[in-house]
Amino acid sequence: MSEGTELGRFLRARRGQVRPQDVGLPAGTGIRRTPGLRREELATLAGVSVDYYTRLERGRETRPSPAVVAALGEVLQLSSDALRRLHELVALAAGRAPTPCRGPARTVRESVRTMLEMLRPSPAYVVSRTNDLLAANRPGLRLYPGITDWPQERRNITRYLFLHPMGRRLYRDWEKMAAYSAAHLRAMAGADPDAPELARLVGELVVKSPEFARLWERYDVKARGGGRKHFQHPEVGSMCLGFEVMTISRTGGQRLVTYQAPPGTPDHDAMLLLDMASPREAELPEGAERGTP
Repeated sequence: MSEGTELGRFLRARRGQVRPQDVGLPAGTGIRRTPGLRREELATLAGVSVDYYTRLERGRETRPSPAVVAALGEVLQLSSDALRRLHELVALAAGRAPTPCRGPARTVRESVRTMLEMLRPSPAYVVSRTNDLLAANRPGLRLYPGITDWPQERRNITRYLFLHPMGRRLYRDWEKMAAYSAAHLRAMAGADPDAPELARLVGELVVKSPEFARLWERYDVKARGGGRKHFQHPEVGSMCLGFEVMTISRTGGQRLVTYQAPPGTPDHDAMLLLDMASPREAELPEGAERGTP
């Protein structure tokens, strides 16, 4: 993994996930030494020479044309998020990437914290671009049982999913959620994969969680903007909640996450119970509420 560039690592990882039959090639007989497509197969399908493609993967070619990038994205069957990531990595490799935004804001604006309270009883919280939990209303905090056992600087939704004792038990479909979470973190990396807060989080998870390390190396990219999550909450039981994710302007990547369920349903009743905590067990410490580290 030390050879080449982030662009090359991305191409190798995604090439390994495309089967010959996915692109109209015969599967052949016997055992293939390379998972997925061979370099020569991908090069042929993309309309470039094997030597040129090999130099791309090894970081010796860093300026593929837009037509080549589009052809690679098509052969690799990239989603829109993954294709955007490919373009970002091409720009990085060529030295054309914009200057990354360092030190994203961790202070949550007063108006946003007021909005969190107005959204009750719906769970809602604010996270940084790397999923640090910066602020939450009462049901939003209780949605992740045990997260307040950690000091404020460690409260991160992705870290909770992979490393907290409750993380694996909270979701009825943990494997699916884990894959989504790693792919979302890849998308959040954007054009700044070496951002200090991202490097620290990924480094810790790769070392401590074999599942995360495996998913991270797949280079799946998917920015989640909403959907549904199935919880098996230890206090309120089973519930399936819809959620939406909204970017907060002028914050360096902060996002507001809100959950909801149709009124009158068992899921809505379970959600309401999250808002029935005593102040002592539900409130964030003063520094956490304001999003300070």
